[in-house]
Amino acid sequence: MHIEAFREFCLSLAGTVEEFPFDEQTLVFKVGGKIFALTYVDDFESINVKCDPETAIELREKYNDIKPGYHMNKQHWNTIVVNGDVPDAEIIRWVRHSYELVRLSLPKKVQVSIQAISSTDA
Repeated sequence: MHIEAFREFCLSLAGTVEEFPFDEQTLVFKVGGKIFALTYVDDFESINVKCDPETAIELREKYNDIKPGYHMNKQHWNTIVVNGDVPDAEIIRWVRHSYELVRLSLPKKVQVSIQAISSTDA
């Protein structure tokens, strides 16, 4: 997977914005003001995504290239090495999972506004 494909997919998710809140290298994707994915722009070797805690453990056991989230809460975040043993389709699946976890944790009013964005894009 290339960073362009990763970025394009993230931005295709309703209500997603990209930012550089930490430094000029760390690209962050947010929905409703909350992070659901991040990576380094110049060194696109891995991504961090939020994950259900039980599923996070299962994924770490299944794939060598999924580790506890680097610089993140190890219970709720995974770091996925891109171009490793995790197929691109699986990476996309877990980015979407992260997005949904974050989106569903937002206040209902924000969720409705994101849904409205999604409806107008369709």
